[in-house]
Amino acid sequence: MTRNHDLAPETLAAQALGFVDPENKALVPPVHHATTFERPPGGISGPGFSYSRNDNPSYTQVEALLQRLEGGADALVMASGMSAVTAPFLALAPGDHVVVQNVMYWGVRRWLKTFATRWGLDVQFVDAHDLDELRAAMRPGKTKLVWVETPANPLWGIVDLAAASEIAHAAGARLAVDSTVATPVLTRPLEHGADLVMHSATKFLNGHSDVLAGALVTAVKDDYWERIEQVRRDLGTVMGPQEAWLLLRGMRTLHIRVRKACENAQAIAEAMDRHPKVSHVLYPGLPDHPGHDVARRQMVGGYSGILSIRVAGGIEASLAAMRRMTVFHSATSLGGTESLAEHRASTEGPGTPVPDDLIRLAVGIEHTQDLIDDLTQALDG
Repeated sequence: MTRNHDLAPETLAAQALGFVDPENKALVPPVHHATTFERPPGGISGPGFSYSRNDNPSYTQVEALLQRLEGGADALVMASGMSAVTAPFLALAPGDHVVVQNVMYWGVRRWLKTFATRWGLDVQFVDAHDLDELRAAMRPGKTKLVWVETPANPLWGIVDLAAASEIAHAAGARLAVDSTVATPVLTRPLEHGADLVMHSATKFLNGHSDVLAGALVTAVKDDYWERIEQVRRDLGTVMGPQEAWLLLRGMRTLHIRVRKACENAQAIAEAMDRHPKVSHVLYPGLPDHPGHDVARRQMVGGYSGILSIRVAGGIEASLAAMRRMTVFHSATSLGGTESLAEHRASTEGPGTPVPDDLIRLAVGIEHTQDLIDDLTQALDG
């Protein structure tokens, strides 16, 4: 299946690890809709496929590609980003202590505060950008998992992954990283000491706003990883084969899409930083961003395709600007070819840490000046 282990990541992705169908020499894998597979005589399960809740040939190629891109020991694709997020927590035991970043994707924060807490996990939220606070939260022998997101949605703070991994490991805990926004194009968390990487593959990995998917990559195949595999199998949080095929199709263009989105986001951030009706631009590619120096160390080739702006004049001014946008679509999600804008405080509701003047901009791959012009006219009114 893989023809050259020394190929660059761009080549590995574009060629889906050099796939060639062994029977008909097709360069695109087929979709395996089968849910069950013939077992050896006698009905005893052995190597290979048996049932699609366990595995399916349509999963294996995309998992192998993601494993290679992240430099991990194994990978799993799942039905959604949330199923990929929750599996590492569900692989723990009630009573286990977990330390979690306090500003991150709101769906994860909500799940941890409700289901995970009721189920019995001891969840502690911290400012993971403050390494002293992170270190103080550790309970050696009790803390099992540290969960961080970088860049962190939607304020785009940067966590020092090397330092966070040292802190977690010193306490006997694992470090898991939501790297959805960075993608393996910009950051490979396992190289910085992380134990687990999560992607909402719905976003940049697929990149076409037509697949719901999640993925996990592990640094080692151990008993904890086996429990995560069991969560996927027993809860049935598997992808459909068509979705797996679409995800692999999207990942073939991952590198060029991410780089164009980064180029657009950097230009927009610099333009908005000069706009009189924007009070703050939150983007790690700007030199005055508090996480810029760390981002320079652990992000290669760009600072992501997403940023946030805070509009002078408060919530009414921000909502008015959104109503005037014509190129940016008012919609949730990120990582697609099209640019999206969202008033996150309205989406997240009561208890959100997001300022009510903030607009999140998920930047696509359109012409740069069209995007800047649209934001400028929307702000100018």
